[in-house]
Amino acid sequence: MENIQNFLVEHYLIIKSLHLISVIAWMAGLFYLPRLFVYHADLPKQSETAALFKIMERRLLRIIMNPAMIATWIFGLLLIAGSGPSIFKEGWMHLKLTAVILMTGVHHILSAKRKAFEQDQNTKSAKYYRILNEVPTVLLIIIVFAVIVKPF
Repeated sequence: MENIQNFLVEHYLIIKSLHLISVIAWMAGLFYLPRLFVYHADLPKQSETAALFKIMERRLLRIIMNPAMIATWIFGLLLIAGSGPSIFKEGWMHLKLTAVILMTGVHHILSAKRKAFEQDQNTKSAKYYRILNEVPTVLLIIIVFAVIVKPF
């Protein structure tokens, strides 16, 4: 166990860099996928354009967003493990983890909505997706301020 802790401490900046890269990729997808849904929601279900959107949405989720979310969690948990249990005494960490869990929930909601579009069963309006598109932004602001400012 001590060897693992030493490894994590010695490679902290590399792990932190990989975590940040993963977060950026994940956030790009969380910003873009609901925007695709905004336009897709107004298209005729069997149109060629709708078929193209289905391909774009599936590839974005499977090739970029899912791996980026998994990598974000892995590198984030490694950073926590390297920091030791005392990190959980910090209030900002609780806020950050809560926001990250909510972000993961948004990811899963978007995944379910993509499946609905794939099966031509979307029931939500473009306005719904415009509003949903703002949720990752708010969560990102909370996370960044929690980590940088450490308000408590």
